[in-house]
Amino acid sequence: MNIDMLVVFVYFIFMIVVGLLFKRMAGRSTSDYFRGGGKMLWWMVGSTAFMTQFSAWTFTGAAGKAFTDGFPIMVVFMANAFGFLLSWLFFSYRFRQMRTVTPIEGVRRRFGATNEQVFTWATMPTSIVYTGIWLNGLALFVSAVFKIDIETTIVATGLIVLFISVIGGSWGVVASDFVQMVVIMSVTVVCAVAAIVKVGGPSNLIEQFPVDSVMGSNMNYPLLFVSWFIFMFVKQLQNINNMNDSYRFLTAKDSINARKAALLAFVLMLIGPAIWFMPPWATAVLYPDAAAVHAGELGNKAADAVYLVFVERAMPVGMVGLLMAAVFAATMSSMDSGLNRNAGVFVRNFYAIFVNKDAEDAKLLRVSQVVTLVFGALIILVALFINSLRGLSLFDAMMYVSTLLQMPILVPLFFGMFIKKTPDWAAWATLVVGIIVSYLVSFVITADVVANWLNLDTPFTGREAKDLKVLLGIVGHLFITGGFFCFTTRFYKEPEGSRRTELQEFWTDVETPVVEDEGQDIVDCQQRNMLGKLILVFGTLVMTMVLIPNPFWGRMAFAFCGVVILTVGYLLYKSAQTSDISKPVDSTVG
Repeated sequence: MNIDMLVVFVYFIFMIVVGLLFKRMAGRSTSDYFRGGGKMLWWMVGSTAFMTQFSAWTFTGAAGKAFTDGFPIMVVFMANAFGFLLSWLFFSYRFRQMRTVTPIEGVRRRFGATNEQVFTWATMPTSIVYTGIWLNGLALFVSAVFKIDIETTIVATGLIVLFISVIGGSWGVVASDFVQMVVIMSVTVVCAVAAIVKVGGPSNLIEQFPVDSVMGSNMNYPLLFVSWFIFMFVKQLQNINNMNDSYRFLTAKDSINARKAALLAFVLMLIGPAIWFMPPWATAVLYPDAAAVHAGELGNKAADAVYLVFVERAMPVGMVGLLMAAVFAATMSSMDSGLNRNAGVFVRNFYAIFVNKDAEDAKLLRVSQVVTLVFGALIILVALFINSLRGLSLFDAMMYVSTLLQMPILVPLFFGMFIKKTPDWAAWATLVVGIIVSYLVSFVITADVVANWLNLDTPFTGREAKDLKVLLGIVGHLFITGGFFCFTTRFYKEPEGSRRTELQEFWTDVETPVVEDEGQDIVDCQQRNMLGKLILVFGTLVMTMVLIPNPFWGRMAFAFCGVVILTVGYLLYKSAQTSDISKPVDSTVG
């Protein structure tokens, strides 16, 4: 077993331990299992919100896009930061104030029981496809590093994530997300600094980048790029701030912590992308052959491994293993959150309503774990299918899924949070309109059709055609799908009976802050104490990597990572000592 494989093996063992330690906090009720009982601190919630916005895809498909086209990839991630900023200003605390365990329970309160079932079955398949793309991206990276069969990697990694999610529930998910965030930020900072030094500084990077660093390659029409830039912000705003993705903030202990979590995610997403993409940008200058290095294992997807090429050639021995741990972390954080959310939606919004109405919470908890296993198996199968689509890049796959499959679902769940006077049928009807729009963009209004309409002398390039499809999807869903939802206000009539009461209570809750429960400080200290100790252990393991035979600067790179991780662990552990943590935890929440 080489050093890199040993590092990854130790990391996996550590993550499994995290899940086992938090198992006792996840086994009390479905509320505990799916949202940590609504008792989590802002730095845990914020780290999960941040981590779920990227995965191995960031270091594979997105890194490949950065290598070939330069800085345009930053648009997607800056748009994420903008989305979290607006979440801090308006959405995050309102999501927490819905006072639900799953996002779809919020949909039921807002749009009625029919839409609860419609969006239960609409959101789960899309989430499974999303997660399959993330898992496939991870498998590409692992295959290139360890020369392991991609299919085997998909199955093995998926099973490990499944194990952590099943035993730990949302506590295990969020706790591991925080640990993984610390690992990722420390490792990628080291790689980014090395990239800047080796390329000779930011000015040299811009001057020597092989294509136009602003628009990238194969762009004949700047207006198309500018339009894509602007509307990508609109898309990511809806992707982050909708009722389906409100699960990010349902775990917060109160409204204030939900807002702080959104602000933390904004700050991290603002600085993260510049750190993550520095190595692939530098690789385009330093190692222009990088896209062909792993062609033997990855074929026409070899450009997705350029981040790995940089670490292999420019970083000290052992850093590939630590980077692999970070990439595993990014994917696991997204996968386990998705698994936990889907299981919660199925059990509480379908099983408990139609299959076993009288099931006790203990029964629902057992069913939740079984359902998590089933969804995990489906994700693995989807990842295997995506792997068979050799001609589709991971970046394009992610853009198409998020625009053409997800946006029809998210439009009513976004607008529905601030446009109040719509009939209940507006939600499912808007979804139908969105599906029609996605179909037209995918198969009818193609790039060639648009080129003919505009009488263009120069046809769209392959990149422009892909960007145009995404742009048309965003514009179509904003003005047609979103416009239809707004138009339904003309048919609004005040509901009657129990539905009127339910709707009034929903909007009252949304505007009423959630306050901290009595005894919450005990739970807070438990979180700090357990995570502090775990991170101290992991930081110590990272520090031992200075013993690997490397040049002095290479040893210092590992020392930096270790010091950062140890510092975070010490601060958490130290803060936990100020209160008594020996008392039992009350799981009653609002």
